[in-house]
Amino acid sequence: MDFLGRLLSQLLPVPLLFLCFSTSISSAVDHPHKIPRLSPIRRTNLRDPDDTLTKASLSEDFQSYFYEQTLDHFNYNPQSYTKFNQSYVINSKFWGGAKSNSPILAYLGAEAPLAGDIEAIGFLTDNAPRFKALLVYIEHRFYGKSIPLGSMEKVMKSKTVRGYFNSAQALADYAEVLLHVKHKFSAQNSPIIVVGGSYGGMLASWFRLKYPHIALGALASSAPVLYFDDITPQNGYYSTVTKDFKEESEHCYRTIRQSWSEIDKVASKPNGLSILSKRFKTCTPLNSSSQLKDYLDSMFSSAAQYNSPPKYPVTEVCSGIDKAPKGTDILGRTFAGVVSYKKDESCYDMLEYARSTETNIGWQWQTCSEMVMPIGCGSNDTMFPPSPFNLPDFIKNCKSSYGVLPRPHWITTYYGGHDMKLVFQRFGSNIIFSNGLKDPYSSGGVRENLSSSLLAIYTVKGSHCLDILAAKESDPSWLVAQRKLEVEIIEGWIKQYYADVHSIGKQRYA
Repeated sequence: MDFLGRLLSQLLPVPLLFLCFSTSISSAVDHPHKIPRLSPIRRTNLRDPDDTLTKASLSEDFQSYFYEQTLDHFNYNPQSYTKFNQSYVINSKFWGGAKSNSPILAYLGAEAPLAGDIEAIGFLTDNAPRFKALLVYIEHRFYGKSIPLGSMEKVMKSKTVRGYFNSAQALADYAEVLLHVKHKFSAQNSPIIVVGGSYGGMLASWFRLKYPHIALGALASSAPVLYFDDITPQNGYYSTVTKDFKEESEHCYRTIRQSWSEIDKVASKPNGLSILSKRFKTCTPLNSSSQLKDYLDSMFSSAAQYNSPPKYPVTEVCSGIDKAPKGTDILGRTFAGVVSYKKDESCYDMLEYARSTETNIGWQWQTCSEMVMPIGCGSNDTMFPPSPFNLPDFIKNCKSSYGVLPRPHWITTYYGGHDMKLVFQRFGSNIIFSNGLKDPYSSGGVRENLSSSLLAIYTVKGSHCLDILAAKESDPSWLVAQRKLEVEIIEGWIKQYYADVHSIGKQRYA
């Protein structure tokens, strides 16, 4: 631990700042009851990625399979035995084999088709040669090619099937698939390390806690596991977004802060929406000022969440705002920020962040059932307009949409979260909680060590899930150091596992 302490001190050069938490890339300006989905990677057009895993989209090292999965793992009703095909992908190029008990690195898919993540999540492929690891990627139930009944539309119409769409069922899916893979490759003694980002990072940490007999350890990247109940203040996410922009440019921050009232002021004119549509070059005429504000809120939040090198989106936005010609008014400067970030398009789609894809529909259900994350902005505590989270209204909204009441306290009941340090150090182990403090979701993450093997690793300049993305030659030294530390910790877990296996084997035959 002395070496770990020295490396941590080099990696984390400044004291941890107290940040709060809230939600991701869609708006809380005029829709305080909407909880947008998370994603480990920035999806530029926010459409569902092509979920066809072919040799044209992936190298021949990746082989696609389906596992006949059980719909309901926890009941014995007739419908519980219904099966559906769950997609998973294997890369065995660098695996050392079962005889050497070489490890398995398993990526736990989250609220998106698996195909969108496989190439982007480079932590597995980058480290497969070093670990001589078998790589397994598992798609989350009800997303991509793993949707029971064949489509999200049919799922949402079936109140019974829809009820099996939750995190506990997803974790049980992962357990079944991983045991199946172990049997398939005769790898009974191969240790498994699970990896996930954002919501998938939550799943990875919860999987280690719930299935320690299957997963030796977990890397939970940008996992806001404390983003429930009253553990962290409502406005944390937007406070962090605000901090990111203010640190980049005071002028940029002030412009954004003033833009909301200017938008409302222009919109109140007889032809105000038409004026705004022209000034922001919207692809279709605005039907309300909130449509424009939602788009801008989502854009600023996305820029902060995925504020990664080498371009740094927050810098791009503020560069446009700050370099606008002298005399440009607030709306003109704001639009200049849009152009700088989105580039000079013929028009800008105000629905870019609000399309009704199968993925978004699925995430809306999850957030209206168990994944209830309080999102809100108070008065004058961020650069965004006030929009406090109101739980009674949220419950009413979800009841109206789905006919069922959300369970806002279930996540902390089932997985824990309150008094985490006191509780987890007594029964948890081998979890890395990694964060970048530029990421607004870091405010809901674990940012201090809970024990000698429940470790928090953060970087001051890091953004959302940056550590598990594919490594690049241009990566800054602090990111290289973060990944290096994570790998060394995992190597330590595996080394100890081999020692334990050897010790138990000797005792067995003594």
